Amino acid sequence: MTNKILEINDVSFNVGGNTILSHLDFSVNKGEHITVTGPSGGGKSTLLKVIASMLTQTEGSIIYKGKNIQEINPIEYRKKVSYLFQNPALFDSTVKDNLAFPSSIRDDKFDEAKSIQLLERVSLDKSYLSKQVKELSGGEKQRIALIRNILYKPDILLLDEVTSSLDMENKNILHDIIGELNDKDKITILSVSHDEEEIKRANRVIRIIDGKVDTN
Repeated sequence: MTNKILEINDVSFNVGGNTILSHLDFSVNKGEHITVTGPSGGGKSTLLKVIASMLTQTEGSIIYKGKNIQEINPIEYRKKVSYLFQNPALFDSTVKDNLAFPSSIRDDKFDEAKSIQLLERVSLDKSYLSKQVKELSGGEKQRIALIRNILYKPDILLLDEVTSSLDMENKNILHDIIGELNDKDKITILSVSHDEEEIKRANRVIRIIDGKVDTN
């Protein structure tokens, strides 16, 4: 029985005559914590967006649990393979409205108690539910965005340089919760980062240079 949860098979991505990704080949095992690193402009974030089905590769295939993701309903796929942006994509309303969104698209009841538990895991108290998003700091917004992505536990969490613009305190909070999500909640983590602490915490590091996996 294979432990592979995700396979990137000969994936290339071209746009406007430029090759952004070139014949990438690697697999991700269930429960791994992988950090993708490399020079800026090397294709790391593009790779994450292709895996998230936000972009479609020019060549090759992405296989999730043995099935080509192009054969999976994108909405259903994104419930299980969840992408977190570098700049939090939150609605301009209350924190509660943002955290209620995952339940609304599932025609489910909002679980306020679970939301409060998750707020506490990222060092925020229940008073944040009634706060307006515009009142939050960048670090608080990123923590809220992360909670929204894990209210319904995904199989894979894709993190696109989520700590790059944060101060050290907020970076440490996110590093700890991401580590917990991998260790305790058994969520597979695939992150793009230049952060040395994130790189140290990963089980495996994949380096991408000029759209190719660096094997040196």
